[in-house]
Amino acid sequence: MGNQTFDAIVIGSGISGGWAAKELCEKGLKVLMLERGGPYEHVKDYKSAQKNPWEFEHRGGTTAEQRKKYPVIHRGWAASEGVMDGWANETDCPYTETKPFTWWRSYRMGGRSILWGRQSYRLSPMDFQANEREGVAVPWPIGYEDVAPWYDYVEKFAGISGSVEDIAHLPDGHFLPPMELNCVEKDVAKRLKAHYKDNRHLIIGRTANLTAEIPGRTKCQFRNRCWEGCPFGGYFSTQSSTLPAAMNTGNLTVRPYSLVTQILYDKDTKKARGVELLDTENNQTYEFNSKIVFLCASALNSAWVLFNSATDIWPGGLGSSSNELGHNIMDHHYNIGAQGTVEGFEDQYVFGKRANGFYIPRFANLSGDKRDYLRGFGYQGSASREGWSREVAELNIGGNFKDALTEPGKWTIGATAFGEILPYHENKITLDPNKKDKWGLPVLNMDAELKENELKMRKDMRKEMEAMFDVVGIKNITSWDGGHAMGHGIHEMGTARMGRDPKTSVLNKWNQVWDCKNVFVTDGSCMTSSACQNPSLTYMALTARAVDYAVNELKKNNL
Repeated sequence: MGNQTFDAIVIGSGISGGWAAKELCEKGLKVLMLERGGPYEHVKDYKSAQKNPWEFEHRGGTTAEQRKKYPVIHRGWAASEGVMDGWANETDCPYTETKPFTWWRSYRMGGRSILWGRQSYRLSPMDFQANEREGVAVPWPIGYEDVAPWYDYVEKFAGISGSVEDIAHLPDGHFLPPMELNCVEKDVAKRLKAHYKDNRHLIIGRTANLTAEIPGRTKCQFRNRCWEGCPFGGYFSTQSSTLPAAMNTGNLTVRPYSLVTQILYDKDTKKARGVELLDTENNQTYEFNSKIVFLCASALNSAWVLFNSATDIWPGGLGSSSNELGHNIMDHHYNIGAQGTVEGFEDQYVFGKRANGFYIPRFANLSGDKRDYLRGFGYQGSASREGWSREVAELNIGGNFKDALTEPGKWTIGATAFGEILPYHENKITLDPNKKDKWGLPVLNMDAELKENELKMRKDMRKEMEAMFDVVGIKNITSWDGGHAMGHGIHEMGTARMGRDPKTSVLNKWNQVWDCKNVFVTDGSCMTSSACQNPSLTYMALTARAVDYAVNELKKNNL
């Protein structure tokens, strides 16, 4: 078994867990990082990343067996031949749904840091103030000024490309050079700015894809195959970034196939003494000891670990004394947007496959704009020319058909909205007493849904995109609303929220569990509200901030 005592244990190896391991190791602690899935090595294990499209056995599609084995993944767009090995086995790891919940999980080294969409935005001062200002849920215990230096810190290491825009509600960061909007997007951006008198913006997405080399990593090759794993290290992932940094210190031990079943709580010291885990290969149970624990298993699984910990003291689990553990689940609601065709750019084309699109930041309920709901939404989209796969109605065979397909098709543009979901206490997860997973462990039951505020917002999300496309001259505009089950935004948040009062929150302003000061939770669980921006950059910043605090407290013998 080897050493079973460490300075720190990190549960999870995704975006938050990777950052926790890097920061703890670089501060000199001996760290054990636990991953419930198997190893997944940078470059070596990116098996499809260098294949040509025609070399895929099913040309990118999935098999009948996979559709049966991964029903949840097939509810949306994530079922693709090159990444099916990245998704958790839904037969071994089921969950139950009181209300529909689309939970996309990746149980392997690096977690969803390999598969994520890489859009990286800061929350603004307004976002940290919104709950308190509007009397929603509980106030954040921190403000933008507390997180801003940590945004600086993680952006520099992760490598975020983007443009400086000086938009108050979308703070600028430390950016690598921005990718470029294409000719159609630039024209639309200019027209939007003029029509809405600089109150609406279309900018290039802020993405964790490198536009300049940084040590150990090559810049993005514009292949747009990121989620298969990038052999060049062209985007931020645990494998390309935080794991090598942690390993280089000589302080990290990684243990895969380690499903943490509980954090071990010592009622005499009122602290955690380590963790218990189930080895998923040999079904043996092991204990590991540490001075501090960083729980970064993702918002829902981190809550699951807490539910199962210290139940002899708190029947609802470690951190449940406020009755908020597992509650206040948030996501970003989308599956709604518009598209159309663009005229006048038939003589222009683009080169490469930009792994990014445009972003239209929030404008609802800002600068005198008042809606019949709280908060707002942003859009992500792109413009492109149709390729050879378009349908050519008049031609269906022969030389003319082939000639037509050597010319690029018409320009199209489309965008999808991402809206904020408020933190409702009744949106919750619990342990299902009647269902077990492959290892006989209880599974989660999902009981969360969109409510009136989000449903009102969705009407505007669709209507506003149609209106913006119309004023800039887009033709043949159509829009859609595919509905939204919670979880489908893949931005689960809020199950162990931060707060100012132990009676109404699970964590304090340093991401410490109120009931157990040497346990820190720094993934999406900790979010007190969601804003409408992609949240991963905030998880990175909060993790680095919490580690800095934890190590300082450890040195003072306060933990």
